[in-house]
Amino acid sequence: MPNISPTEAASLVPLLQTFVRFPSQQTDLQESDPEVQAFIRECAAPKLKALGLEIEFDEMGNVIAAIGPADTGRSLMFVGYAMTHPAARMQNPFTAELIDTPRGQAVRGRGVAEQKTALTAAIGAIEQALAHGQLQGRLIFTLLTAGETGRHDALASVMKRLPAPPQYAVVCIGTDSKVAIGNKGRIDFDVIVAGKTSHSSVPWEGINAIAGACRVITQFESLDLGVPEHPAFGPATLTPTAVSSSPRATHTVPDTVRVTYDRRLLPGEEPQEALSAIQEALHIPEPWKAAFELGPVMYPNELSTDSPFFKHLDQAYRQVTGQEAPSFYCNFALDAGYFSRDGIPAVMLGPGEVHQFHSSEEHVLVEDLVKISKVYYALIEECLSGPSA
Repeated sequence: MPNISPTEAASLVPLLQTFVRFPSQQTDLQESDPEVQAFIRECAAPKLKALGLEIEFDEMGNVIAAIGPADTGRSLMFVGYAMTHPAARMQNPFTAELIDTPRGQAVRGRGVAEQKTALTAAIGAIEQALAHGQLQGRLIFTLLTAGETGRHDALASVMKRLPAPPQYAVVCIGTDSKVAIGNKGRIDFDVIVAGKTSHSSVPWEGINAIAGACRVITQFESLDLGVPEHPAFGPATLTPTAVSSSPRATHTVPDTVRVTYDRRLLPGEEPQEALSAIQEALHIPEPWKAAFELGPVMYPNELSTDSPFFKHLDQAYRQVTGQEAPSFYCNFALDAGYFSRDGIPAVMLGPGEVHQFHSSEEHVLVEDLVKISKVYYALIEECLSGPSA
């Protein structure tokens, strides 16, 4: 891609800086956090209104906008995210300073590698589409209160409000500026091991739930998940991510231990089937008892490079860069799987480098911001102008 001109970056960079300077960090309140809600209503929504878009809010605070005729059978949806990872140990995370790097100018700040640069690029593309007009299909944009929650609740809320599902969908998140044609899904679940409490001076009077939990962990370490390996992802995985016991009291044998697991789903797997197989495989002896509790779920996704949607994406890249669309399989999960489960071809795509997610140093190249905004716009033209596919 040739060097970008100052004019090309003139509107996008200040918009990105505005977004970064309005913190919208994840907290225990998740989608209902006031900071996240305020980012949408007070920072992003006014930008959409300024473009002349009519917007609406759903019951979760997600904003939805749509333009173009709805009766052509052609539609494209962009999904952006408001919530970012907490600032954590990142210094000056919300100043959005423009910095020089060996690869060119960049904007530094929390969320630029994940959510906020892709959001900026999408709004820039929509602005360009509005300026050119003549859309021959429906262009839908939503900004979700999600971004770090690990569940589909926010998108599901939006989809219930749409008169019809989109033909294609782009999940706007940092993907190294490549098309994520596949991603693993995920179920989180807890195994709750029950015992009997007693004073630790007489442990034989109790049933130590920690000992029972150790048996669960040992069994699951060697558990065959019964799923064929995926050509790109390899085997399905089952990983313990947290352990807690109760009651938390001195000199007390605990009667409950909760072990949290992350089961990554390969394309084609169903969450409930995966959980049921694990439940059936666990054999915990008396005197312990074990129960399962399902947590957040995200569905896997896979798009063929021979599909019409990928061909549109490839053509969009060729128009902007002169090269074919780069694609890859992504290990992390987001909302693309929600679409594909309903038969809607979807990808994840955005500026921002995956290895910087949640790091103490996050920056995005201005060149990548401009490039992907152009790709987004070229995709709009591909899907909503010219011959249908």
